[in-house]
Amino acid sequence: MATTIQAPSLDSSDDIALAEKLKVGHDQIIAELQKLIVGQEEVIELVLLSLFTGGNSLIVGVPGLAKTLLINTIAQVLDLKFSRIQFTPDLMPSDITGTDIIQDDPDTGRRHMVFTPGPIFANIVLADEINRTPPKTQSALLEAMQEHRVTVQGKTYKLDEPFHVFATQNPIELEGTYPLPEAQLDRFMFNIIMDYLPEDQEVQVATRTTSVQNYRFQHAVTGADIVAFQQLIRRVPIAEPVARYAVHLARTSRPGPKAPDFIKQWVSYGASTRAPQMLILGGKARALMDGRFNVSFEDIRALAKPVLRHRVLTNFHAESEKVTTDSIIEKLLAVVPVPKSGM
Repeated sequence: MATTIQAPSLDSSDDIALAEKLKVGHDQIIAELQKLIVGQEEVIELVLLSLFTGGNSLIVGVPGLAKTLLINTIAQVLDLKFSRIQFTPDLMPSDITGTDIIQDDPDTGRRHMVFTPGPIFANIVLADEINRTPPKTQSALLEAMQEHRVTVQGKTYKLDEPFHVFATQNPIELEGTYPLPEAQLDRFMFNIIMDYLPEDQEVQVATRTTSVQNYRFQHAVTGADIVAFQQLIRRVPIAEPVARYAVHLARTSRPGPKAPDFIKQWVSYGASTRAPQMLILGGKARALMDGRFNVSFEDIRALAKPVLRHRVLTNFHAESEKVTTDSIIEKLLAVVPVPKSGM
C-alpha cells in the first residue's frame, strides 16, 4: 500500500464540509463567469487553481482575447478588490508599491511623512504587459508575490489576504520589451496560454459585446473562503509514488549525463525545485475540485505543461529547429514512466 508524504488526511467533518464547499464553490464561480466569459474553459480552470492554492500566474496571449476581462470578472464574482497596473518603460517601482509623501499636520503645523499605498495593495492585481517595463521595476513585484508584503523606505507593509498577481504578456510584440528574469518567471505557478476561440464561440463574443450588457454576479465564495481553501489544499495527503513522479519529471528535464538525448540537445536549463512543488500543490487542488481526496498521476500529468513551460529553457538548437517547450514537455511525459503502484 502506498505511503503518504503529508499528514493529517482530510478525515474531520469540518475538513470534509470545507472540501465540499470548495467543489460547489468552484462550480458556482464557473457558472457566474459564464454569464460574461465565453469559452476558455482550460484557462479558467488554471486561474481558479492559482486562486485556490495561493499562487500567481502568467497569462500569455495576443491582444483582444479578454485576459483583462477574465481576471477583472473573477474579482467581481469573488467580491475582491481588483487593481490593474499597465506596465510601461517609464513605470517606476514606487508606482507599484506606493511611496512616502510629505503632509502638513493641521494641529501642530509640522510636516511628517505619510505612506500612500500603490496599486499593489489589492486582492487581485493584474500586471498588464509585464515585459514592457525594465527589470528594476519588474522586481518590485517579487517581494509582494513571494512574501505578500512590500518594503518602502525601510518599513514593511503587509498585503491583505487573499493576494494574487496575474501578469499578462503579448507573445507577438517583442520590440521594446524586457524578457522576465528566470528568477521572476520561476515565481509564477503557471504559464497559461490563452488562444483564439473556436468560430461559434467567437460569434457569441461578437454578438454579446455589441449588445447591451448588464450582468449581476452572485458572490457564492468570499475572500475568507479562498484563504480557507488554500489552507485545506495543503492538508490533502499525497502518495509517495505520485510525489516521486512529480520530482522525476522535473529532474529529467535538467541537462546532465543521465538526461535523455532530446534534453541534452534542446534544453539549456531544466525545471527548478519549485516545479514539483507546484505540480503537487496544483494536483491537490485539482483533486478537490474534482471531488477527490487523493492526488493521482493524471493530476500531475495534466499540469505538466503550465507548470514546466516557463521553467524549461530551450537553447539555440531548439530555436533553430523550431522546437517548442510544449513539445519537449510532451516528450518528457512520454519517457518518464508512470509507476504501476500508487494512486
